[in-house]
Parts: sequence; structure tokens; C-alpha cells
Amino acid sequence: MDGIRNMKARLFTPGPTPVPEDTLLELARPVTYHRAAEAKAILAEVSEDLKYVFQTAQPVFTLTSSGTGGMEAAVSNALAAGEKAILCTAGRWGERWRGVLKAFGANIVTVEVPYGKAVTPDMLEAALAAHPDTKVVFTTLSETSTGVGHDLEAFGKIVAKTPALLAVDGISGLGAMECKMDAWGLDLVVTGSQKALMMPPGLAFISASAKAWAKIDATPVRSFYFDLRRYRKSLAESDTPFTPGNTLIKAQRVSLKRIRAEGIENLWARHSRIAAACRAGVEALGLKVFAERPNSALTVIAVPASVDGTATLKALEKKYGYKLADGQDTLKGHIWRLSHMGYTDSFDVLGALSALELTLLDSGFKLEVGAGVAAFQKTYAAGK
Repeated sequence: MDGIRNMKARLFTPGPTPVPEDTLLELARPVTYHRAAEAKAILAEVSEDLKYVFQTAQPVFTLTSSGTGGMEAAVSNALAAGEKAILCTAGRWGERWRGVLKAFGANIVTVEVPYGKAVTPDMLEAALAAHPDTKVVFTTLSETSTGVGHDLEAFGKIVAKTPALLAVDGISGLGAMECKMDAWGLDLVVTGSQKALMMPPGLAFISASAKAWAKIDATPVRSFYFDLRRYRKSLAESDTPFTPGNTLIKAQRVSLKRIRAEGIENLWARHSRIAAACRAGVEALGLKVFAERPNSALTVIAVPASVDGTATLKALEKKYGYKLADGQDTLKGHIWRLSHMGYTDSFDVLGALSALELTLLDSGFKLEVGAGVAAFQKTYAAGK
């Protein structure tokens, strides 16, 4: 850290992401009683604003956990032991679904693609035709390990024709990418506070369709803390069944008001515009975008064979203060992950791209100085 002590640290990892100053100030306020009338009013307000983000008329439940807790709630409530689940996996977070499904004894049918590619609607349709006894399909909106985005609107139309449910990990995508729970026929949607919702980690949110509730109510209870029936009963009185992270909920209210003020359609459009400009900048540097079907939450860059990917990220942070994310597992050192979700604007991302360009120049990588920055600006300007 000595190298950046006098430099502003800039966070561009795909979670946690930067938090707005007014939200941080809310976190500095004194702790209050979580069962007070004020706390219940705040939870009710947050729940309504979350419905707007989820684009649903269904209740959205607040869990004091990481996003993985929300994923566990989806599995444990909607799937009985031994029931069949189709898993659409395109990366590490699809594998997270697999881990939860194994823990709860699911009969897993896997639709898997290599890292960087996306599961297609045709693949899902074929899997459902081959396995008509499927109870739940599990997928991701934004696969942050690779930068891939899935076509959930198409997935929803396919699954809606069957008795199966569609469960979505929207942890990094919701709030950055277009996602309409009700209109697209998504039955279980999970997200977390620390990505596009502009908060520190600590809260997960989940909503279930009427179709999902029919299945949940017919499924034996398999979890105590994550039993959504408990949350449904408590939320009817603007409360939670267990001690909530009430200071986090109060702060989440502030960030949600920011989303409300911008408007969800404007938010989606802004992220899409920044993402397109970032990809153009990357390609102008002679680099390649890793994802075959990139999403708007982050840009994942393939590391050239001549470059030490991990060392480059360390140099980028030490000299310029920009923190990007390395690849995970087998992708470590082979990709760079540059987030532009949440409290991040075009000039923030332009700065990150500029710093990456300078770091590559420092390492001897051949590129046209300023090409990435110019391409970003041209593409961003054209996206008005």
C-alpha cells in the first residue's frame, strides 16, 4: 500500500463497488433499534423501491447475508431433495449454483458452455424437452467471472411454457442490465447489495413469482433461517423474522432513492452506453473482449500472451491507484475484469482505461498512445 498512500484509491472490481457519499454518511449514523416503528417504515420503503428495481409487483424480501444466502434461499425453498434441476452454467457463478444444488441433494442436469461463451435459448429449450420432469432451471443474468450476459427474456419465454420455475442469479446484473422479472416470466430472482445497488456487502434480496410460491408452499421446509414463508409472514407487518442488518437497510434506502431519481430505464441505458464505449476502447488498444456475449455490468479483457496479467494489475494499482479484478481459478492471470456498475460514471471508466493503457506502455506492450481513450470517447459520444 506504500505506493498509493498519497493517491486516491479507485475501485473497479465487480463487487464490492464504490458507494455514494450520502450512503456512506448514512452508515455513520448511530445504531437504532431494529423493531422500532421507524425501522419497520424504512424496511417497507426499501421493499417498495426494490420492487421497482426488480420490475415486479411481488414482495421482495431482505436477507441479512451475502448474495449466496439468497441463492441458498432459492434452492432450499423451491426444490425438494432428489428433484430435478437444470443448471445453465457459463462460469464460476453458475458453479456456485451447482455447489448449492449439491448441498441440497438436487438431481442436476447441466447445460454447460466454455468460459467466455453463453448458454443459448436453444440449448435450454433442448434440455427442457429432454427432461420434462424438471422442477427448476437455474441461471445467471451477469456471469461476472467471464463478463457474459444471458438472454433471460428468451429463457423466460421458454420456461414459462413448462411447469418448471426459472431461478436467476441477478447479483451483479440487477440494476446494471435490463431485467424485468414479471414481464420476462422470471420466477425467483436474487441479488445482493454490494454490486449495482451501490452498498457494502451484507444484504441479499429475493423475490418469488406466484408460480414460484405455489411450488414453495408445496415443498417441505428445508431451511430455518432462509425459510421464505417466515419472511413473507413478517414482511406483511413490515418486519423480518430474524435480526436484520438495519443500519445497512437504512443506507440501502439512500442508494435506492438514487436509482429511483435516475429512472431504471435511464440507468440501464447509461450502463449500456458506458459498456459499449469501454469495449471499443479495449479493442482500440489491440486487446480482445473475453465474453462472446458481453454484458453491461463489466468488461472482461483477455490478457495478451506476451503480458503477465497478474503483475500488470499489481502495477496498475501501485502506480495509478486503480483496482481491477484478476481472473478466478483457471482464468487467473488470463483476464482482467473492469467493472462499470453502480456508482460509476463514464469519466471513471475512461480514467481506468487510460491507467491501463499507461500501465501496458510501462511494461513495453506495443500500442498507439491514446487510442483507447479516443475510441472510448468517440463511441460514448455516438451513443447519445
